[in-house]
Amino acid sequence: MPEAGHAYDLIELLFFAYRDFVSDPDRILEEYGFGRAHHRVLHFVERNPGLTIAELLDILRITKQSLNRVLKELIETGYIEQRAGTSDRRHRLLTCTPRGRRLAEQLAGVQGERVRRALAEAGPAARGPASRFLLAMIDPSDRPGVSRLIAAAPPRAADEA
Repeated sequence: MPEAGHAYDLIELLFFAYRDFVSDPDRILEEYGFGRAHHRVLHFVERNPGLTIAELLDILRITKQSLNRVLKELIETGYIEQRAGTSDRRHRLLTCTPRGRRLAEQLAGVQGERVRRALAEAGPAARGPASRFLLAMIDPSDRPGVSRLIAAAPPRAADEA
């Protein structure tokens, strides 16, 4: 019964698509001595200024120890700023510095170009099904939070792809 199979073709396409999706930013990040964890932190902080460390941990699902190492490097090298919260001084609010914003936008730019090319090749009607498919890949309990996070991020010119 083919439907009960492992969908190896889609699994492999996802592996190859992910490999190429991250390869462009990986080359840029290498110049800075950064890796994919730095990229993810920069991406979500740039898209959600004022994000707390707790919120970032929830998004990335990494250990606090892993985040602290990456965040410390990004703060010390001037890509991210950390400020005390206004209502609760114990909260640490994260924002990108202008330097961090430029790097995050450069990384999103190369990935956005890859997505735009793929959508152009797949045809204008592909965006909706692609979005629904990717959202369906996320655990059902996480979908509402992911949808809220995406909707809350400020629009960018590159979002028109």
